[in-house]
Amino acid sequence: MLQQTRVAAVIPYYQRFLDRFQRVEDLAAAPEAEVLSLWSGLGYYSRARNMQKAARQIVEAGGFPRDYSSIRALAGVGDYTAAAVASIAFGLPHAAIDGNVRRVVMRLTGDVRANLASVADKLLDLREPGRWNQALMELGAVVCLPREPLCDGCPLTRECEARRHGIQRDLPPPRKKAAMVRKERVLLVIRRKGRILLMPSPRVSGFWELPEVFSGVRLGPRLGKFRHAITNSQYHFEVREARTGACPRGCRWWDVTRLGEILLSTAAKKALRCLEVQRARRAPPKETRN
Repeated sequence: MLQQTRVAAVIPYYQRFLDRFQRVEDLAAAPEAEVLSLWSGLGYYSRARNMQKAARQIVEAGGFPRDYSSIRALAGVGDYTAAAVASIAFGLPHAAIDGNVRRVVMRLTGDVRANLASVADKLLDLREPGRWNQALMELGAVVCLPREPLCDGCPLTRECEARRHGIQRDLPPPRKKAAMVRKERVLLVIRRKGRILLMPSPRVSGFWELPEVFSGVRLGPRLGKFRHAITNSQYHFEVREARTGACPRGCRWWDVTRLGEILLSTAAKKALRCLEVQRARRAPPKETRN
């Protein structure tokens, strides 16, 4: 959950997730839609799917793997996660390299071309690899900061080549961020006899969405607009009421009183809030008694 996500945002999701899935067997056996529903709002939904796949692998194997290569083989687990779990949980000698450790090691060597994995392996305390990995991660998180490293309080100041040459603020070199792509879309609120038209989301697999403009649809008043970011796409959504004589292929009519039972995308929820705001504005004022 913490990948690409702030701790403050994760905590309530983490607590709800553990309340529902208290054992790995519970997560493995759950419907994917329920897993995604509890994850909804965190984004990057492949993480949730991979975690459930890993849970099923663990159940099938009869327990959590205890060696690096088997941990690395779990769905969604990369080099860093495998090394961190192997060293911290089982005391295995594997250097865990996250963004913080990468920054510490590069500054220690003062060389952007250094083989960071090789250097980290040489530095690793083989007697207590888990504590060592956590120490380097913590050092990068609270002392060897990206923009303003606190060199005067660093226990590795004398060994730091970057500090010696005064280039600690230049390392690591900034990575180029992918440019945000603006995309404009129209979402349609189409209702009929207490039901609303939904379609499989073209943006988030497994979720349902309000339909976009299609052939034969008749557009009505605008209900509102909002922005929503997904990875490198900045969506600008306009929400319109609409009518149609047919149900496009792949779409389905859904009872508006049961929307809590279907996996709606975040964009769909925001669009429906625009409808609620318009309803509140159109509602006649309540009479007050003196």
